[in-house]
Amino acid sequence: MPANKKYLTKSFHQKFAKLTAGFFGGYAISALLHVLLAFWLPDHKLVLITSIFTIFLFWMVLFIIPYLFENGWKIWGIYLLITLILYVGVYFGKLYYPII
Repeated sequence: MPANKKYLTKSFHQKFAKLTAGFFGGYAISALLHVLLAFWLPDHKLVLITSIFTIFLFWMVLFIIPYLFENGWKIWGIYLLITLILYVGVYFGKLYYPII
């Protein structure tokens, strides 16, 4: 039985947007989240040690999420907004709580 046409992605642009959002946006969010935690939590060494494993797991979850949306460009916007928010948190964490 063939797949129902209404559930398939219509254009190459949407497929490309979902793939790149999951790959690049997911990695940026997962890496910035761990850097943010390293700056804001008291034991930054523990966060950096466990980030070896948790970045990959979190990245894989964020890689799958864009395929749940119909429009790939909306998820790019959401991922860029989350990345910007995390970057601002890292900036202020670096400014006020420098890691020695």
